[in-house]
Amino acid sequence: MTFPLKDYCTTLIPTALEAGDAIMHHYQTDVDVKRKDDGSPTTLADSEAEAIILKALAALTPDIPVVAEESMAKTIAPLIKNDTFWLVDPLDGTKEFLKKTDEFTVNIGLIVAGIPVLGIIFAPALGDLYYGFGDTVTHVNRAGETRTHSANTVRPKPDALRVVASKSHADKEKLLKMLNGTEIESFVSAGSSLKFCLVAIGAADLYPRTGPTMEWDTAAGDAIVRAVGGQVCTYDGKPLAYNKPTFLNPAFVVRAGNVAWGSGSG
Repeated sequence: MTFPLKDYCTTLIPTALEAGDAIMHHYQTDVDVKRKDDGSPTTLADSEAEAIILKALAALTPDIPVVAEESMAKTIAPLIKNDTFWLVDPLDGTKEFLKKTDEFTVNIGLIVAGIPVLGIIFAPALGDLYYGFGDTVTHVNRAGETRTHSANTVRPKPDALRVVASKSHADKEKLLKMLNGTEIESFVSAGSSLKFCLVAIGAADLYPRTGPTMEWDTAAGDAIVRAVGGQVCTYDGKPLAYNKPTFLNPAFVVRAGNVAWGSGSG
C-alpha cells in the first residue's frame, strides 16, 4: 500500500503551526504544571496542542491509529496493525518550555511497516519548521526563507565531528569517553528534537543519546534524518525499532550519512 506523503505533509504543516500557536499562547504566561505517573511534567499547552493534532489526523487518515504522548499517559493506546501508525509528541521538550529556553517542538511522525517515512517538526518559539519524506528535507525559518536538503547536499566526510547532545540530559564527560578515538571539532547542546534537525540539515554530524526517550520523541526526527541519508541506530548498529511493547527507546545514535559509527560506540 502506498501513502500520499506529500499530501499528508501539505495538510499537516498548518496543523503543526496551529499547535505551535496554542503552545505559544501559554508560553507567554505562567502555566500550571502537573506530573505524570513517570514524574515527567505536563501542562495545558501539551494537551491543547495534542487535541489540535489528533483532530486533524482523525480527519486526514481515520484508518491509521495514532500514538500520542498525552493520550498514552492516560493509557489510551490504539490497536496497531501492520506496524503502521502516527506518533505524536505535541510538545517535545516540556522542560525547555518551562525554562523558557525556546528550544521545544511540535513533532508529528508517520511509521509505515515499522519504518519512519514522514516527519514534521516545528519549533514555535524559534519559528523554524522542518519536514522530510522521500529523499529531501525542507527547512523554513522565521523569515520564510526555505532551503531544501538532500543526501547530495551534505558536506564531505569530515575529519572531525560536530557533536550535538541533549540540553537537559547531556553528560559531556560520559559522551567524550563513549566517543573515545573520535576527533571532535565541536560539542554543543540543544533541546528537544532539534538535535535531529541539526544533523539532517548538516549543522551537526552526530547526536549520541544515552538518556531515556519514547518513540514519540524520535519518530519525526528519525524520518527527517533518514530522508537525507542519515541513520538513527542503537549502539549495536541496528536501526531504531518502532511499535515496541512499551514504546521505550534504548540508547541510540543519530548520524549523518557520511559518518561511520566506529570504535567509540562500544
